[in-house]
Amino acid sequence: MAGTLTATERPEAPPRRRAGRRRGGRNLGAALLWLGPALLLIAGVVIYPAVELVKAALSTYSITGLRLGDAGLRNFTRVLSHPDLATVLVNTVLWVVVVVALTILVSLAVAQLLAKDFFGRKVVRWAIIVPWAASLVITAKTFTMIYDYYYGTLNLVLTTLHLTSQPIDFLGNDSWVMPSMMLVGVFVSVPFTAYVFVAGLNAIPQDVYEAARVDGAKPWQVYWRITLPLLRPALLVASVLNIIYVFNSFPIIYTLNDRNPGFGHDTTITFMYKLAFKSAEKDVGMSAAAGVFNVVLILLVVLVYLRTVKWQEEER
Repeated sequence: MAGTLTATERPEAPPRRRAGRRRGGRNLGAALLWLGPALLLIAGVVIYPAVELVKAALSTYSITGLRLGDAGLRNFTRVLSHPDLATVLVNTVLWVVVVVALTILVSLAVAQLLAKDFFGRKVVRWAIIVPWAASLVITAKTFTMIYDYYYGTLNLVLTTLHLTSQPIDFLGNDSWVMPSMMLVGVFVSVPFTAYVFVAGLNAIPQDVYEAARVDGAKPWQVYWRITLPLLRPALLVASVLNIIYVFNSFPIIYTLNDRNPGFGHDTTITFMYKLAFKSAEKDVGMSAAAGVFNVVLILLVVLVYLRTVKWQEEER
């Protein structure tokens, strides 16, 4: 019959669908082959510890660390009702805000210097990166010796120059402990932040500065109305990363504050550690519950960062 197709002329749809499924299976297998190592790393480094942390927070442990049974939400309520929690939270806010703010301000000045062309710039750049490349424990121990009441270099300089009549107990006096730790926090945070700003400054077109000079803009106007606005992406990245790094800065606080009893100068990170190993509680479950709260705080910071980046992209 005219207009009809014979059996040999009809397209065979099912074999094509099977071929598509085979191609999809091969693509999925190839993707898993490439992504497998990364997925295993994420599972082993992120997911598994997070699951174990939550399990520990919901469990009761003996003083030797043996699991005794389920605790429900009791560990969380004990952390929230801890008498020193308010002090620890205030210390954490002060530590993060002051260190990050000073780091940003100092790093902006350092980045302006490093972005200029001068004799010995390479040596200066190498010298500035050393505090960031060195171990935080080594840096903290070095500052412990610098701050020492009896043999510290800083007290020797202050008394020799007659700036103080007697040595200052930087790591024992309640008025000096937190500022002393903040100084170290800024010291180790400036190199990385300064290099982020150097990259941002190098990305600013020079034509913009030339146009501003032609229009008669003063140096402070150029910096305020051109440099800072164009540095906003670098400022945002540096601020968020520094908040995370400073918040999680365990070696500095623990090393410099190790000699002081109680939680008077601790942040939530060292508070979590001391609950398990150095306090009267010696409770792994409470420590894990405090760790869950720390993870939630960091996730909130990351969420704010992602929302801010999305808002900037929509604004463009």
